[in-house]
Amino acid sequence: MEKPLIKNYPFIFLFIASFLAIIGFSTFFMTTTWFVIAELGSASSLGIILIAITVPRILMMAFGGVLADKFKKTTIMFSTSTIQGFLLLIVFLLHATDQLSFSYLLIIGFLFGTLDAFSGPAGTSLIPKMVEKNQIKQANAIIQGLGQIGFVVGPIVAGTIMEFGGITSSYLAAMIIVFLSAFFMFPRFLKEGPVENTVKQTPFRDLLEGFSYVKANSFLVTGIFILITLNFFAFGAISIAIPILVETYGGSPINLSYIEASLAIGMLVSTVIIGTVKLRNRGLTSILGLIATLIVALAFSQIPNLTAVTILAFMLGFTMTFVAIPFFSSAQEDTDPRIMGRVMSIIFLAMNGFDPLAYAGVTLLVSRGIDIQTIIFVFSVIGLLIALLLFWKGRTYRSYRSNI
Repeated sequence: MEKPLIKNYPFIFLFIASFLAIIGFSTFFMTTTWFVIAELGSASSLGIILIAITVPRILMMAFGGVLADKFKKTTIMFSTSTIQGFLLLIVFLLHATDQLSFSYLLIIGFLFGTLDAFSGPAGTSLIPKMVEKNQIKQANAIIQGLGQIGFVVGPIVAGTIMEFGGITSSYLAAMIIVFLSAFFMFPRFLKEGPVENTVKQTPFRDLLEGFSYVKANSFLVTGIFILITLNFFAFGAISIAIPILVETYGGSPINLSYIEASLAIGMLVSTVIIGTVKLRNRGLTSILGLIATLIVALAFSQIPNLTAVTILAFMLGFTMTFVAIPFFSSAQEDTDPRIMGRVMSIIFLAMNGFDPLAYAGVTLLVSRGIDIQTIIFVFSVIGLLIALLLFWKGRTYRSYRSNI
């Protein structure tokens, strides 16, 4: 008899751990964003630190997928979260003693990103092992939904604490939350089954097998290009533009909190819709979601004030979720479990690997004196043209229908 997700206790521990991890990360991320913009006073420094966090994810993500197929995913997740907690402890102590500098943040950001390269594929590829196949979309919606709540809570926690207690207190809160996340990831709580990849071959051959599997699947290839377009031309560019816009319009940490929270609330609302409505034509839903997201991003280039930014952030979050979740769920349902970690790592690479290029591009253009809204406009137009091309050429992806 199929066990409801609400009674699946290992899954409950997993989504609590994921929820706390996102709150901790978003609290740390927003605190660092404001510290760099307000105290270091450099938009270019923010871009470099964001690159330091994301570049290691590019370099190590595929290898993280190989490890996720070879070893217990729960052990990988618990270990990486615990180490991230200690990294945040170091950040807290450095800021408390007035020693936190650009160089320290660069090093710690690099280590944080490296650890994410291992925990991301492990967590995503663990879901199909914990739930029935026909529960995967619902499980993804729950995990993603709680994640969006985490992205609401994290900025509010950070903004409120910084407003009344300062940056040091906000770093302390982030550290405590990440350590709590590691506690719920304890392997005995999650009760992961045996490792399914028992083929003995070199890590390099494992890696090649994963890329070959994806290359042979036109649905996965098109979906990956869709994620690259989403994260480079829309989310990557706008995520670094938001704090710059807040500073430009004379906002404070609490204004940044409102905008980040609005983005996450939009993602949460659409996640609830996806989790409750049966989406048969997931390919069409995903690619139309990309087009809608880029239209909203285009509207960002015309924003007159922080109120408009907050409203558009909600719309951006709402449309983005319709791109990712349908594709994620279909990929998890159809992929061979033996190779799940490697496929998920390649998908994660597409989601996160092009962010640093967007950060670098936007930062470079801003440092050259180009208006941030002009930059967003150009990025959005190019992304929209690519999305329309993918819609036209991606017939297999567009017509994909789920049987579950």
